[in-house]
Amino acid sequence: MVRPKIFLLAFAYLSYAVRLPAQIATDPLSAAPPHPILEREAAIRAGLAWLESMQKPDGTWSDNRFPALTALPLWAFAQSDYPNREPIIRKAVAFLVACAKEDGGIYQVLPGRGGGLSTYNTAICLAALHAVQDPSLTPLLLRARRFLAAAQNLEDGPHYGGMGYDAKSDRPYADLNNTVWAIEAMRRTETLEDLRPAGDPRADLNWDALRAYLKKVQNTQDAGADNAGGFFYRVDESKAGVETNAQGAILFRSYGSMTYAGLLSLLYAAVDRQDPRVQSAYDWAVRHWTLEENPGLGQEGLYYFYHILTKALVAYGRSEIPPAGIRKEPLPWKKALTDRLLSLQKPGALPSQIYWVNDAGRWQESDPVLVTSYTVLALQMLR
Repeated sequence: MVRPKIFLLAFAYLSYAVRLPAQIATDPLSAAPPHPILEREAAIRAGLAWLESMQKPDGTWSDNRFPALTALPLWAFAQSDYPNREPIIRKAVAFLVACAKEDGGIYQVLPGRGGGLSTYNTAICLAALHAVQDPSLTPLLLRARRFLAAAQNLEDGPHYGGMGYDAKSDRPYADLNNTVWAIEAMRRTETLEDLRPAGDPRADLNWDALRAYLKKVQNTQDAGADNAGGFFYRVDESKAGVETNAQGAILFRSYGSMTYAGLLSLLYAAVDRQDPRVQSAYDWAVRHWTLEENPGLGQEGLYYFYHILTKALVAYGRSEIPPAGIRKEPLPWKKALTDRLLSLQKPGALPSQIYWVNDAGRWQESDPVLVTSYTVLALQMLR
């Protein structure tokens, strides 16, 4: 039986503590000389150089039980012009292809862990492998699309329309983090359906059901000014906790990373930008704008916050955050976020390398491979 506790511990970017590479475990900062803060393009290149040094001989990064942790750096290399990218990509692709299962998913079967976070891993691997732009991967990607489509929860109940960590479990389950990764992967790869062999039915999500799910994890105006329009983790939980209103009703607190995940999900689900659901999510982001923390969670999940914020605001399509509260002038958010990410870089063992890591290690952010991948991908989108 898959226990609910597993899913709580596994949120987003997994909960296993990985064994850091020796180069990091021995604290390169103690020996590396100070170096100037690199500008964006140089930082992208230096971050990729550090990731190259962390790739293992079998093509993997970090914990190879979770293919997503290899797919994220692969994704960054695939959309770069890094000089040595081809062998790096080739080895990573070979590993991910070897993780593909007969059911179409791309994951590892883990004893005692059910399906090994099959939806989460498949979604990120699908998007990353698609970024490689290798036509020979098309059959595998089409099978992964069918796997994700079948993973959507379409049973009547509170989780209807969403996606959970594993499609095959003994209970209905969905959360917004898994849902946004799956939505993104399906939208990025939807043109592949034109390449399906004749007679092979197309695979897609039930978008009406998905929009119904998103409504259930977004706070309405009744949730009060601090929560209205924002999103929370799943229908029965907010990672930012709960509060009680004047009428005694329990409210799930909105918080930063899930609000941007919700905004991005609405846009991928073809909800118009002028729709009140989109506008209220964006308004929550404006009212709670900060890059010093993940609003509602402090330093926890900070780099995932930066990553999903970048995707959501690029998709939303506004170059400035309007004035709100003590902020009297429009804020060019791309420059502000770029400056923030550059200020957080850490020197690697070589002068040509930098990386990022979160001292608040919740949700795997003590793993510099994961955090550096989030950051390089965000910097690439900020161009």
